[in-house]
Amino acid sequence: MPQVIVLPHLELCPEGAVIDAVPGKSICDTLLENGVEIEHACEKSCACTTCHVVVREGFNKLGRPDEIEEDLLDMAWGLEATSRLSCQALIPADADANIVVEIPRYTINHAKEKH
Repeated sequence: MPQVIVLPHLELCPEGAVIDAVPGKSICDTLLENGVEIEHACEKSCACTTCHVVVREGFNKLGRPDEIEEDLLDMAWGLEATSRLSCQALIPADADANIVVEIPRYTINHAKEKH
């Protein structure tokens, strides 16, 4: 079974996490269903950048981002060559496809629910 490995994030996942992932499910849904409360201000509709992650390992195992995602990523804080919107990046079917993600420290969000 593929895994999503979350590097430690001071607020969202201080200890990091190793999560068994369901192929075809988004990284965002996988994180949310396992207690990692990543922001997703547009409700996962690919209309913002709050669920931006940097894929440290396994980037090439993910499908290619479409043009809309690429355009949005250009506005993400801390953009890197292996950045993805976690709501759009789907877990691959390959059982050995571990995906290591880093959640950036900041997001570009004008309104945050939990202050």
